[in-house]
Parts: sequence; structure tokens; C-alpha cells
Amino acid sequence: MAEDILLKHEDLVNELKTYLGNAKFDLIFKSKTAGLTKPEQFLMKMEMSRLSQPVARFVDLRGLVTGQVRPYEHNGKQHFMDDTAIEVFEAALKQHGGYTLAVYEAVMNTENNHRVLQKQAQEQNEDQAPNDSLTTEVVKFAAYESRCEERMNYSIKVKVEYNDHKNIAASTSDISLSGCKIKLSTRQVIKKGQLIAMRLVGLEQDFELGLKNGIQYEVVAVESISREYNHIRLKRTYIENNEQFDDFLESFIHGNKRRYKVNLDNTLDAVVSKGYEQYYIPRVTSLYVFLSQKEEQIVPSLSLTTENNIFIQRYFTDERKVPCLYSILNNKRISLMLKQATAVKEDYLYTFTHVSAGKIYFYSATRSELNNNPKLKNLFLGFGSQKDSWQCFKLQIMPSHPDDSFIPLSLPNSAGKNVEKLNKPPSPRVSGLIKDVKYIAVLTAIGNKEEQLNYKKMPYQKELVNQLKHFGHAKHNKPPYLDSVALEYVNLRSHKRYLYKTPAELTINDSQYSAHTRDFSVMGLQLELATPAKFKKGDIVLLSFPDLQKITKKHNLSELKYEVMAISKSFTTINLKANRVADLPHAGVNFFTQLIESNKDKLKVSEETPKIEGLSTALRNMVTKSVCQFPLYLHKEASHFTPGAIGFGLYASPIHVILQNFGLLSNKTDLSHVLTSQQIIDVITPNIKDRSRQDPPLAFTLAINFNPKEDTIDKAITSQCILGEDYTAFKEQISSAVKSQLVFVMRLYLSRTGRPDTDYLSNELKYVSQYAMHKAKDIEEALWAVSGVGDIVDITEEALSHLALDQKQVEQMGRRKLLWLNRLR
Repeated sequence: MAEDILLKHEDLVNELKTYLGNAKFDLIFKSKTAGLTKPEQFLMKMEMSRLSQPVARFVDLRGLVTGQVRPYEHNGKQHFMDDTAIEVFEAALKQHGGYTLAVYEAVMNTENNHRVLQKQAQEQNEDQAPNDSLTTEVVKFAAYESRCEERMNYSIKVKVEYNDHKNIAASTSDISLSGCKIKLSTRQVIKKGQLIAMRLVGLEQDFELGLKNGIQYEVVAVESISREYNHIRLKRTYIENNEQFDDFLESFIHGNKRRYKVNLDNTLDAVVSKGYEQYYIPRVTSLYVFLSQKEEQIVPSLSLTTENNIFIQRYFTDERKVPCLYSILNNKRISLMLKQATAVKEDYLYTFTHVSAGKIYFYSATRSELNNNPKLKNLFLGFGSQKDSWQCFKLQIMPSHPDDSFIPLSLPNSAGKNVEKLNKPPSPRVSGLIKDVKYIAVLTAIGNKEEQLNYKKMPYQKELVNQLKHFGHAKHNKPPYLDSVALEYVNLRSHKRYLYKTPAELTINDSQYSAHTRDFSVMGLQLELATPAKFKKGDIVLLSFPDLQKITKKHNLSELKYEVMAISKSFTTINLKANRVADLPHAGVNFFTQLIESNKDKLKVSEETPKIEGLSTALRNMVTKSVCQFPLYLHKEASHFTPGAIGFGLYASPIHVILQNFGLLSNKTDLSHVLTSQQIIDVITPNIKDRSRQDPPLAFTLAINFNPKEDTIDKAITSQCILGEDYTAFKEQISSAVKSQLVFVMRLYLSRTGRPDTDYLSNELKYVSQYAMHKAKDIEEALWAVSGVGDIVDITEEALSHLALDQKQVEQMGRRKLLWLNRLR
């Protein structure tokens, strides 16, 4: 058995590795292996040949090691490694004379890689956690790969040879140009990394393949399917260099793929992951800001906005309509945060504005900055919290790279005419805009009224107010440009909007306003007012359409009731929805339905075209590859909700780490101890059941007591969930845990979903449908079952500062928690 032999001679293997690249390697190999048998020498030679192969793989250790990962460039290729890996990489390059498989394997198996810890945790808990309790899917974001070619489900007889074993009968279950999967008896002991020779005897009966010695493959994985058989996944080594056979096999697969069907595993995994991703990013309440390095300065250059996070972008806009994040996320502040040892840099950002002579000035400070300036801490918090503009944000920063902007389809180019086009990387224009991006900053508005009231009680010396200029931000005459990019995703309006301008008269509280329509749909419209008028969301207004009334006698278009859904900052543009009472007819709805049906060929559909084609997709991909929060998906079951899936991005949140500690972060997980079914039934369901997709997310607070000394998750966790802002509900629970356990306070932002963005998945779904209609249908049904999307953000430090706790104990608990989290991250 190859692995046993290599293990037996492990010291010799390691010694031979040091001579790879040496001009006299063959002589050295012959001398060093003289005492081995011929089969052992052959295996040693094959292992050295395997390790000497040049590779093009890029190393990405983000989220995989305990060290701080940073970009590292070698031969024009971008890698992501920590200091330990870089040291190993550079030493291995020198040893092997180039970037070979030996170098790659050395870097991927550094001593601080946490895969072993996770595997041990999973093995430890297999006997502790009953399988039937693992009910929630774990969706790994951006973990799918693009397949370079199609695999065909095709069974033929083959003969396998390895070591001294000859003519072993087996059969393929799928085959591609560069690999295959075979069904082999469990009597044949074969292991990962082993080299085998295989003859396609089932094809040789009908075709002249010209392969007397068969084809060489390397064993990629061994999967048990029954007591009698294993599935052996193989990849070709291409040692034969036989173009005639390659052309034959490619032609054979292409000609028979509809008859025998292609293997869809890779595409199915991708569609499921992308399906959940397309729900999450548009519903996140955090603003994504892309930080670029320009002339050794780190500056915000782009932001990705959605209907849920646009309020943050607007908050940081001054009277000139200029985004002022260049002063808030300034080079000094970001550079200080980047010195943190953790992969994701975190702090809390407090802000308020001051208006003078019609100009808006921003003041801001992080928690760290205030702690380092205790004389001004109470002054800033006490004075700033008196302002209506007071805000508290969670600020997180993580590495990003332009390469992350490209996520190809999970389909090979041969799968369809438009696939090759869609598999192209971003355009030169888009690449030029993102080429300097080094980090993504995530801003989440976590402040609430209770906290603001608490800060207002802080005593401060009013005569020192002038010293707040230390935290003030001056205006630039020519501020750095920040491009706000709207996320492109499915238009979730239930009816199309049509561009059309016609006069309208609006009445509210006996006040009349002149206006005109900008667009309309069956159920609503957008109005432009001649003069500003202060409305608020939910107001009922009366609308009349004098010009439209002239073309209809059937419908009365006077004083129609509409509800205000949104108002622009200038108070001149408002979005309205028809205010219907039960199932009673609404004259406006009936009229616009008829008008649209009769004039579809004349009316122009309102479509928001992107300013730069492909930029939104590129930024979305970069965000998807750097998710650091805890995405949660709720499914509707009967009269209540249930967790249907969780997301797992590149960076583990504290809840991910807790689940991982108990081996509950593989394909399925059990959230019932973190978020109990009683909490979902009593707290979450009543508050979100009547919400619509258009409503902003509701903010729930989740407090978790965690005892890392316990062996099982049911003993280790106590949790409590509330809707609202009063932390005193947690006081007793938290007080009992601060001394000896770990405390996590999380904010859960939860919103209802609309229909899934199947346009985002259309190519992969179409591909799956061609070969397995039922599987495509199952995926669509699973995505339609998602009724709520949540994002869980850790707010522990901010929350605990508002409770009357022993702050020394809180600080000690924080240090214990950081040590525990970093041990497993």
C-alpha cells in the first residue's frame, strides 16, 4: 500500500525533498534508495515527480490560520498568507527552485492551520450530538468552484493496476477529460495521493485508443458507498501526452452527454450557495465601503448601497451632497485599526454633526480613541448624545483584493454559447476602478435610543466644549471622490413601472400641492412636487389627475387615496402606493391597469441602468468573498418560522466559532441552543409575521452566556432574545456569567424577503434543468421557502458598557473571550 510505504520511509522522503531541483538529483536518488525494493523505489520516484510538478494555484489562507493574513505577490500572482506561511513559502521556494506542488503543500499545512482542530472537534462530538438534531443547512459563501470541463455520468468497464496489483476489475460512474470516478471493491485498499494505471476496456472494444499501458491517474479521494464498494475520485497526470486520445475523449463526451447526462454535483452546490447569497447581500443593513491605497494613503473610493443600507451613505453626506466618509474613515484612523492582531479589525464609531451657517460639520471618535483620551471621553459622549444626529456604528475592516471581483459561473465554457462570455473577468474599465482596493470597511448602525439616553446622563464640563474640535473634521474644497454604486439585483416590485409625465394635484390635511408623475405602475407611482412638502411614511394623501380624467369617463380620478411609502431628502420626490380597503376596488388601480394593457407598445419601462456596467457585480463578488457576519435564513412552517439555513463566510463570527467548537459547522448545524424554538415562536414570529419585504429590518438583541469548559453545547449555552432596546432584561443573566463564563451580546437584524433573484442563477438553473429538471425544481422550491433573512452582529462591548457591571470583570472577561476565540479561529 503506497501510503504505508511512504509513511514507513517518511524520513527518507523528507530527505529526498531537499534535493529536488538539484542537477544531480537522479544520482542522489539512486544512491539513497539503493536498499529499497523495486516497487518501493518506483513509489518514491512517483512521489518526487508529483512534488516537482509546477503549479498555478494561488494560496488563500484567509480564515484558515490563526495568524494575520495579508496580500503577498510572487511572479505576478497574488496570494494571501500570514507571516508563518510566508516564511515557509520563501524557504520552500529556495529549496525546490520554483513554485511546485511541494511548496504549495508545505504552505497549506503550516502548524497554525486550524483544520486539524476542527476535525478533532467534529470527531469528538459525533458521539455527543444526535444526527436527527442537525436540522439547519450550512451554506458556505463563495466556496464553489468553476468547472473547466463537463463530467458525464457514464459507466464502462475498466481495469486498474497499482503497486503489484494487476487487472483489477472496476467501472466508471462519471468521466471527464481530466478525471473520473470509479466504483471499486472495498477489498482493494487504495488511498489518496496514490498513482494508478487504468485501461478503458469498455471503450477499447469499440475504439482504437492507442493506449497499451493505459492512462495514469492520481487518487484524489476515497468515498465509502457501501460495505462492498468505494467510489474512487481520480485525476489524470497527463504523463502520456497523447493528443489523439484527448481529442477522442473530448469528442466522445460531447457527443454522448445528452444520452448519458452530465454530472451536476459541482453546479448544484454552486446554485444553492449563490441562491442564498443573492438573498443576503441586498438585505444587509451594513454599508460596504471599499478602501483603496493611493500614494501611501488609504482612502474610501467606492461604496455598495442597497435599500437597507443607503441611509448610512446619506447620513455621511453634507449640504453639498458630497460624501464625507473620506474624513470619517481617514488614513490615520484606518492605519491604527490595521495594527490589531485579529484578521477582522473592529471598533465602535461615535458620530454627530453640527450645523453652522448652513454647513454641516462632522465630529467622530472611535471607542479606542476615547479610551486613550479619558479627559475628553465624557465630554464627547455627553455632549454629542444631546444631538439629534447622534449615531453609534460598529466598524469592521478586512482585507480585500481586486482578484476577488471575479466569480465565474460553475459551468465550463462548453456548456453554452453565452457561458464563455459570462465567464470573462471584469472589463478593463471596472478593473481600473478597483485595482487599488486593499480593504473593505463594514459600517453597521447599532445605536439606539436607550443607549443615547444613557450617554446623555454623562456629566461633562460645558466650558470645555471648544476642545471637541479635536474630533471635528474640516471640509475639503476638493474632497476625494467616492463613487456610490447601487447593488444590482432583481426588481422586487410586483408590477413594472412605466415612465410617464402628467399633472397631478395632491391634498393632505387641507393643504394642496401641484405635482407631476415621474413614473407609474398598476399599484403605485412616483411624484415630483413643485415645492417641498413635509410628509412622513404612512401618511394618506388624496390624488387627482386632471389631464388623465379627460381621457376616461369610466373611472373617477379625483381624490384617490394613496399611502406615502418613501420621501426624498429634498421633500420634493415621493413614492406612493394605492391605499386599498380590503378587496374593494380602487379607481386608480383599475384605471392604470387598463391604461397599461392598452398602451404596452407605447409606454417605456422604467429601468435603472447602471452607471458602469459590471461594477456592481464586481463589488458584490468582493463582498461575498469577505463576509464576516452571521447570515441567518428563516423558513415559514405553518404559523411560525424556523431556521432553514445559516451562512458561513470567509471570516468566522463568534457564533460560528462556538458551533465549530462542538463540531457543528459542517454541512448541517443545530441552532436550537443559540436561538431556541421558544424564542422564535414567542419573540420573532409575532413581530415579523405581518412585515413585508419593503419594511426595514427589525432589530432583535440576543444575549448568550457561554461556558467553554462544558463538553456539550446544551450545557454550555444559555441565551435570551428580545425585541427592543432595553438591556436591563439581560442584567441578571449577564451578571451571573461575567465572572467565570464568556458573554456575547448580538444584534439580529431581521427582514422579510421577496421572491428569489432567479435571474442571478438563471444560467446554472437552465443548465441543471437540461439534465435533471426535478433537481432544478427542488432548488427553486427551497429558495422560495426562504421567508426571512437576518444578519447577526456582535455588539458585546457597546452593550455591556450600558449595564451597571463591574467594568474590571468585564475587561477580564473580554480578554478571556479573545484568547478563546483566537484559539479556534
